[in-house]
Amino acid sequence: MSSHKILIIEDIASLSIAYAGHLETAGFHCVIVDNLADANIELGREDSGFSAVLLDLQLPDGNGLDWLENNGAILSEVSVIVATADGSINRAIDAMRLGAYDFMVKPLSPTRLVTVMKGAVEVTKSVRTDEDKAPENGSGATDFAGFIGASPPMQEVYRQIKNVANSKATVFITGESGTGKEVCADAIHKAGPRAKKPFVAINCGAIPEDLLESELFGHLKGSFTGAITDRVGAVQAAHGGTLFLDEICEMQLKLQVKLLRFLQTGTVQRVGATQAEDVDVRIICATNRNPAREVEQGRFREDLYYRLAVVPIGLPPLRERGSDITLIANSFLMRFAEEEGKKFLPLSASLAESFERHNWPGNVRELQNLMRRAAVMFPGPHLDSSLLPEFVDQTAPVPERPSLAPEPAIARAASIDPEPFDGLSKLDGMTLDQIERLVVERAVCRCDGSLTKAARQLGVSPSTLYRKREKWDMAASEA
Repeated sequence: MSSHKILIIEDIASLSIAYAGHLETAGFHCVIVDNLADANIELGREDSGFSAVLLDLQLPDGNGLDWLENNGAILSEVSVIVATADGSINRAIDAMRLGAYDFMVKPLSPTRLVTVMKGAVEVTKSVRTDEDKAPENGSGATDFAGFIGASPPMQEVYRQIKNVANSKATVFITGESGTGKEVCADAIHKAGPRAKKPFVAINCGAIPEDLLESELFGHLKGSFTGAITDRVGAVQAAHGGTLFLDEICEMQLKLQVKLLRFLQTGTVQRVGATQAEDVDVRIICATNRNPAREVEQGRFREDLYYRLAVVPIGLPPLRERGSDITLIANSFLMRFAEEEGKKFLPLSASLAESFERHNWPGNVRELQNLMRRAAVMFPGPHLDSSLLPEFVDQTAPVPERPSLAPEPAIARAASIDPEPFDGLSKLDGMTLDQIERLVVERAVCRCDGSLTKAARQLGVSPSTLYRKREKWDMAASEA
């Protein structure tokens, strides 16, 4: 019998008793409370030892999401699974963004409840026995989980990877081709409790439409022409680990329906099979398109998009990463030089400047190919601007940084009626960051300290406010 304790926070007695019955049959020990005050007492005991929490969002003495928001330490120590009704799916997704392990829609399937709970317990166990497993995200890091770079956009990516690693939340990675979307997915996998389980990558745009369903879900012998043996699909091959669906927006609509069903039920049915099979797998997907536009134009299901985009991560193009370009170029050059049995010195200042002037439409992949070619074609130890290929325009101006380039609207300010701005004179002299912080903190104060309510008023997700406050607190501590 398992010694893992589960705290069930549910105010409807018939439901909490049913949940406890299913979990105790599976070997868990359950403690039931029907309000948040009692939950705090149970979790505050020195010998509480809970391995997971099953949390209802609507409780007599408060909202479960606000409770999570105000008790962040709980999420760092114990896996939380949110139980939600259909009408509160958006709030359940907010809970995932805050760090909840998973969410389930009522009525809860007994089999799925036990499966998800086992995964949550494993995450808690992993965190407690190896707190240093997740990679550090120290300020100024130049080498992180396969990435190279210390620019502010990449520091934000590193922070997001670390925050989401221990969750089961689906992650939707966006970015131009060559920005490192698969590297990001692999980093999330390796930083979490599934690191020792399979990481299976499928490129949805590289597999013919008529074969993609079989590749994903598998098939039985004789189910179609050419099916000469039973085959396990990528979903089952990734059991216990992570399935990475690259170029997800290339998937045909009819297969999107089957993927959505899998996400909702946690079961797969192989082509030709009559019964579904349970699978425990984390989904990470990526695209180089604008998914919102794909939804708008009817090429991607809206319900699938919102199910996948629980935690969105956007990778910056190389041209926006400043001096990271030189760091990456030198890293590639040294690696390829070693492979070629040559020695090269780091890029000269003039060459580095030329690299940072280039637009890099192919992003990191383009830079990688350039440095490989340089290592092969030139003897070393120096590279200079005469060795640049013709597509690097050395006369191009350095791309203007958004913070320095005046917006066109500013140039037209003289034609704008100044009267509506009279009340904003107190903001004169403040930076945009200072103004944003003032607006956010005022909204939080107006909402009695509730970030969820403040986020709703400001039209952003609670996770956005958490990130901003974390950044401001970090800056204040370093000052």
